[in-house]
Amino acid sequence: MSLEVRNLTKSYGDKVVVDNLSFKMEKPGVYALLGTNGAGKTTSIRVMLGMLQYDSGEILWDGKPMKASERNIGYLAEERGLYPKYSLLDQLLYFARLKKVPKVEALKRIHYWADRLELNEYIFPPKKAKGKKSKSNQADQLSKGNQQKIQLMAALISDPEILVLDEPLSGLDPVNTDLFKTVIREEMNKDKYIIMSSHQMFTIEEFCTDLTILNRGKTVLSGNLDEIKKSYGRVNLFVKCDEDITEYVKETGVTVKEKLPSEYQLKVSGEEEAMEFLKGLIQRKITVVRFELREPSLHEIFVEKVGENHEEE
Repeated sequence: MSLEVRNLTKSYGDKVVVDNLSFKMEKPGVYALLGTNGAGKTTSIRVMLGMLQYDSGEILWDGKPMKASERNIGYLAEERGLYPKYSLLDQLLYFARLKKVPKVEALKRIHYWADRLELNEYIFPPKKAKGKKSKSNQADQLSKGNQQKIQLMAALISDPEILVLDEPLSGLDPVNTDLFKTVIREEMNKDKYIIMSSHQMFTIEEFCTDLTILNRGKTVLSGNLDEIKKSYGRVNLFVKCDEDITEYVKETGVTVKEKLPSEYQLKVSGEEEAMEFLKGLIQRKITVVRFELREPSLHEIFVEKVGENHEEE
């Protein structure tokens, strides 16, 4: 199986918001769509999900035109959308019915995820005195983090083959962030096709193998993350010493990217220049605490490709 987007274009009047987007997932894993606000990420996702019509292009599943309504797709939207005055259990059962999950199986899965995401007390509250049955909480009675958990449950209730996560970790505290990450890893281990959009670059590096970076609707970078980083070479040098090396750094003429109280982040041309820098430190009998040469981070690549100026949605 494979998921492929070919030359996808979407406009609103004269404004092109998705301009000739193409990418392919040839096997299960995590594919990242990155970009600043207004870059076209969410619009691209909504087009793929059949929520918006597109002007031109193709969306293919296993080489054939894909109809989102005919595929088992789970979607966690960036804009959370629960019904505030309806019970959580009724909403989850409703979402399951939309995905044609039988009620008995749906209840089984709701119990599983309620326990997994620590939501039992809200969905299945303990019985009141005299055996009176307690009602499931309403959505507006939950914190934002717990509402996000409910929406993750709704996305997973059908055990989807394709899972779309738009800013899945936005607004979560560290404990729930780790919980969501664990769930995402579990879904990866089930050979799911996962499309993830996030502003958190370290999260993308943690999960994705391939990515596309959008800027104002256009693709500015696309491909395998490891190969992209290798193409830049190991040019970022981190140096921490017990002694002050300010004068030595000036003497060498090495580019300073960032200076902290006792640490430098430098830009070098490659391993040879880095080794010459280290040799000079040793000759001066400077105590080297940290000396690390590495490829640029995704954050650094993103900033280089997109820049600081962007249009807000």
